[in-house]
Formats: sequence, structure tokens, C-alpha cells
Amino acid sequence: MSDGPLQGLRVIEMAGLGPTPFAAMWLADMGADVVRIERPGLKPLIPMRQDVLNRGRGHVVLNMKDPDDLSRAKALIQRADLLIEGMRPGVMERLGLGPDVVLQKNPALVYGRMTGWGQSGPLAHSAGHDINYIALTGALHAMGDDAPAIPLNLVGDFGGGAMYLVAGLLAALLSAKTSGKGQVVDCAISDGAAHLMAMIYGMYGSGVWADQRASNLLDGAAPFYTTYECSCGGHMAVGALEPQFYTELLRLLALDNESLADRNDPQNWPELRAVFAKRFKQKTRAQWATIFEGTDACVMPVLSMEEAPDHAHNQARKAFVNIDEMAQPAAAPQLSATPGKARAALGEMHVADVLTRWTPKA
Repeated sequence: MSDGPLQGLRVIEMAGLGPTPFAAMWLADMGADVVRIERPGLKPLIPMRQDVLNRGRGHVVLNMKDPDDLSRAKALIQRADLLIEGMRPGVMERLGLGPDVVLQKNPALVYGRMTGWGQSGPLAHSAGHDINYIALTGALHAMGDDAPAIPLNLVGDFGGGAMYLVAGLLAALLSAKTSGKGQVVDCAISDGAAHLMAMIYGMYGSGVWADQRASNLLDGAAPFYTTYECSCGGHMAVGALEPQFYTELLRLLALDNESLADRNDPQNWPELRAVFAKRFKQKTRAQWATIFEGTDACVMPVLSMEEAPDHAHNQARKAFVNIDEMAQPAAAPQLSATPGKARAALGEMHVADVLTRWTPKA
């Protein structure tokens, strides 16, 4: 229905929460023809003026307990390339839409299953949310100070969930294009979040990462990789890891490296943090942003969601778009020849119209 690298790709999305619609949104942003199946009377978990995750695609309303509607759902799935569902294990099977059934009619179908714990394992049938899934991976334990810091639902639902589902779907689709055989993509948020921790586990296994919060290079303990409050109450984010960037940081802070403690010794980090904190408190965030703008000190202002779309770099990159009078992230990443595009939601569709558009596969 639209341009983009995935133009012509047909996707059925079973209505769900969090990572499932995010993955479907990404596919729609990239040009896939995505149709969401919703049950009658479906109400959003969080009422919103516009659900950004539903953009770029339309939906049909079907009652899976009605035999005729179930037949309509099967007809749509039979003509699809991908299916995305986020039910608990066994639910799709009880509806008569499990992979063993639908792959018989559509052998090349890639069947994406998005759950918190996966299709197997002791917790497979247990309820949970992002915070629970990342809690068992070591990721939640690693972030924060005295208590674990909750990284919104970015690490689990979207990072370890939706984007791993997208990667799995496209990998399986590539395989199906050459083999003619589809397969099931069993995407567990707990698996994906654990995989995101690969580098940290490597550092821990090598003895260069302490299994303790606020004690390491990248968890806020290092005075040159953390945030500092300014005189106005705003904050600056400092990421001067490499020696040359640290030197530039000190220059712009008007600090003499010879008079400072050695940053390579973690025992000196609290002392250095106090020095930096005192200096950052002497100016406003706007003043520091001007000083560090365009330098190699790796220092940036911490912007709010209200401020971020208006930053000059985000404006130049067109990182945000306005759809139906609501600012939201644009399609990403940016492709040179077949770019994606964020589009408004298409509203309710009729199954007959979708089937007319999706001609039977050869």
C-alpha cells in the first residue's frame, strides 16, 4: 500500500500490547502492508488521543468465536507472508490458528510469536511485564544506584522484544524466499534482553565489570560517564570515555588535568565526580550546551520529550514528524534508496477489501 523497502509484504498482526504493535509499526513504517485483527469491543489498556504504535496500518474486527469470522481470519492468514501474535502460549492453538494449522495452508508463512518468557520453559505460561522479564536477565540489576533503575519499557518490550521479533521475522522471511518453507519465530523478551547484555556479560566474565550497581565504567560510577545537574536544575550528559575526549572535557570545563586525581583509578572517581559536579553547578544547562556544542568532549544537554523534537540536529535529521497534530518519532533507520515513512493509522477495513488487494499466491 506504500513505498519502502518492504513494499508488497503482507502482514497479519493479531492485536496485542507493547512489543507486538511496535514491531508491526516498524514493518508498516518500512512499507509493509499490515492488517491488524482486533476482537469486537477491544478497549485500549491506556486511553490515548492517538496510539502512535498503531500508525501506518488499518484493522479488521473479527470475533474468533464466530465460525464465519474465524474462516475470514484464516483466509487472510493464508494470503499473508508474515503473522505476528503476542498471546500466551497455546491461545492461538485453541483458536484454531496455531502454526501447525495455518502452515499447512500457507507453507511459506513466517509465524512470529511474541511473549515475555517464550513458548517453553517453567515460566512460559506465567504473566509478566517488561520489568519482570528484564529482572531475570541481569539487566535490571545492573542499572541504578541503591535500587535498580527502571529503564521505562525500552530494554524489554521494545529492545529485547519488538526489535528481536523484527530481526527474527526478516531472517526467517529471507530463508523462506529461498527454501519456500516458513517457520515459527519464538521471540521471548527475556531471551532478547539477555542477548542485549552480551557485552556486559563479556566484561563481567573477563573480570573488568563488577556485579554491583554504580561501580563500573558504563553504569554511572565513572565521573566521565554520567550526568550532572546545572544551576538551573537541568542536566548535562557526559560520555568522555576516551582520553582525547576527556582532555577536551577538562579544557572546556577550565580544569587542569595535572591538578586532578588519576581518572584511571576507580578509587579516585568519587573525588573527581565532586569536582565536576561543582563546576557544572556554576552555569545553566543552556550555557553549558553552548560551550560544548559541536566539540569532541562528548557532552550533551539532557532534553525533555517536549524539547527533543525542536533540537537543531533532530530537526536537520527529520527525526520527528507531526501526524494528526502529534509529534512522534519518524521511521528509522533512514534508507538511501527506499526510505520508510511514518503514516497515519488507516482505520477500520473490510475483510473483503483486504482479500481483493491480497490476491492469492501463485
